[in-house]
Amino acid sequence: MLPQVIIIGRPNVGKSTLFNRLVGKKLALVDDQPGVTRDRRFGDAHLLGLDFQAVDTAGWEDDDPQSLPGRMRAQTEAALTGADVALFVIDARAGITPLDEEIARWLHGSQVPVILLANKAEGRAGESGILESYALGLGDPVPISAEHGEGVADLFEALLPHIEGREADKPIVDIDADEDRPLGPLKLAIVGRPNAGKSTLVNRMLGEERLLTGPEAGITRDSIAIDWTWRDEKAGEVREVRLIDTAGMRKKARVVDKLERLSVADARRAVDFAEVVVLLLDATKGLEHQDLKIASMVLEEGRALMIAINKWDIAENPSGLFNGIRQALDDGLAQVRGVPLLAVSARTGKGLDDMLRAGFDIREAWSKRVPTSALNRWFDDALAANPPPAPGGKRIKLRYITQAKTRPPGFVLFGTRLDMLPESYRRYLVNGIRRELGFDAVPIRLTLRSPKNPFKRD
Repeated sequence: MLPQVIIIGRPNVGKSTLFNRLVGKKLALVDDQPGVTRDRRFGDAHLLGLDFQAVDTAGWEDDDPQSLPGRMRAQTEAALTGADVALFVIDARAGITPLDEEIARWLHGSQVPVILLANKAEGRAGESGILESYALGLGDPVPISAEHGEGVADLFEALLPHIEGREADKPIVDIDADEDRPLGPLKLAIVGRPNAGKSTLVNRMLGEERLLTGPEAGITRDSIAIDWTWRDEKAGEVREVRLIDTAGMRKKARVVDKLERLSVADARRAVDFAEVVVLLLDATKGLEHQDLKIASMVLEEGRALMIAINKWDIAENPSGLFNGIRQALDDGLAQVRGVPLLAVSARTGKGLDDMLRAGFDIREAWSKRVPTSALNRWFDDALAANPPPAPGGKRIKLRYITQAKTRPPGFVLFGTRLDMLPESYRRYLVNGIRRELGFDAVPIRLTLRSPKNPFKRD
């Protein structure tokens, strides 16, 4: 494990901007309004040769523990446990506030070393705030500008005594579309409409309140990735999973807030990062048109899709509900029939192991490569059983097919007059590949390619 550096401070002092600066990517959502970050976000950081894990946290607010800000504060307090050093960020331009003083008192009571950062210190506007910060009793403040990258060398010198010699080997790089690499951890994203129970589901799998949850819709804003080890009791083995929680996706017409648009865009990026996507439905609301739109988006991105009906423990007429959703999915997702449909309960844990096993199984199909000989034996049989049509009396000749890629599976069909091949015949071939060659309900790409005629004028 890399040394862990936690970023703490009241809302809107620039914690997420600093986090993004340290990890070198815009992982955390940033906006002018306070309270954007709600869940802890982890990222591998690199600062002038120092490697560590940075942890972005929600803004510290003095509020009722049962309220949303109070629950966010509890998440921040939990994040301090196990940290190697804390970066306490203040706004140098605003000066020291009573909330800054409260945070300083709390940090004095912990065993974690604290580095005081006076952010937004560019120019002369932050000078008075820097001087005021000495009263917090946390040593010399380090003036920085997270937005402009100023003060990086000073931050390096402050971190060096706490991190040097404690750096671990770099973590294994995430796999990408390169099919020659091993599969590695299952990258599983949970998506759905707001309040479907996505964060509660992840917490249940982890066995801890890792993500902020509650009755309020739209609590999750950032997509949060969590590495986790799942013990498959049925198979008697331990399997690695990277769980990705995402913000709820409402109908586009209802998304008017800038921050919600950013959250939805972040969720879409999380889908692109995932291998398998679980679309979580609310059993008390059934399947809605927005669910089908989300499912279509996942399939268009080429990701393996599963549907899980949450809150199954309180579903009315469960058998009728399940069959109704199954039929609606087959009708509404004509491009991929038979998408896995499971009943789960984030509250009780019902069906979660079955969901994870299905996730590993569908990833196998999504990553599968068929030998060219076996593929063309199937192809010859498919043509013999149902030859291509001859529109206008012109024969369409299909010569051979090859698998060009995996994750998702992509095939190239070679022949002549392929521009005249009806879409219905194309679907016939895709469905045959899926059914006969073991690709189940994963999205398949079929590209048509005709040889170039050297005698034809452009």
